[in-house]
Amino acid sequence: MTDLTHRGQSLLQELDGFSIEIDAERERADIILHRPPFNVISMHARDQLRAAFEALDEDERVRVIVVRATGEHFSSGGDIKGFLEASPEHVSKLAWNIAAPARCSKPVIAANRGFCFGVGFELSLACDFRIATDTTFYALPEQKLGQIPGSGGSARLQQMVGVGRTKDIVMRSRRIPGKQAYDWGIAVECVADAQLEATTDALVDELRAFSPLAQRTAKKLLNDSEDAPLSIAIELEGHCYSRLRTSDDFREGVEAFHGKRKPVFRGS
Repeated sequence: MTDLTHRGQSLLQELDGFSIEIDAERERADIILHRPPFNVISMHARDQLRAAFEALDEDERVRVIVVRATGEHFSSGGDIKGFLEASPEHVSKLAWNIAAPARCSKPVIAANRGFCFGVGFELSLACDFRIATDTTFYALPEQKLGQIPGSGGSARLQQMVGVGRTKDIVMRSRRIPGKQAYDWGIAVECVADAQLEATTDALVDELRAFSPLAQRTAKKLLNDSEDAPLSIAIELEGHCYSRLRTSDDFREGVEAFHGKRKPVFRGS
């Protein structure tokens, strides 16, 4: 366990089925699902994952967060028995917990191999970037249990691929292979399974090279304007652009461009 601090510190003790690693030199944090063989995500782990993202968002050592898993599968989904045992109040918080990657101001990457089902898929959909492999299958299989996705899965998916494809995935409990997910725009890359780690590393380093302030601004703008009318989205973009024009990072970027050198961004 790392030395993370958070106002919900007690939640970060004795992590349930996952671990956290911080590489300060590479400005990277990894949340690693680890409950072999299928990395089932418990009800308690959902609360802990939320707290972990909130703590990492406040950690100055971290620029980029990666969600990955040990073994051949990202996650086969949630603890089904836990749903029947949880209180209605607890169940009502599930979507808020799983949306933690989206609320996090820093870039979040989901590295998906093997099964990425149910809440594992929903957690990945809440991330900014999904990297799939030729072994990946995405699915929202809740119809097989007489249920529907409950942590934002159908809603986020519909925003990405439209209502027709979402109905095809949700109402038929279809498994979508990584290549098809890439073709549909769910995943940003689909690589050979052996290349997942290297591809993830490369994306982390690419994102670290940009201004932290510009990255945070872009993420929040895109999230806030996702379901806004075009005129409102353009207005919001203009305000964000105007604010960044006065930043130290923008000045550094312009000066580096004209000086034909690599910019050194400081996030201010």
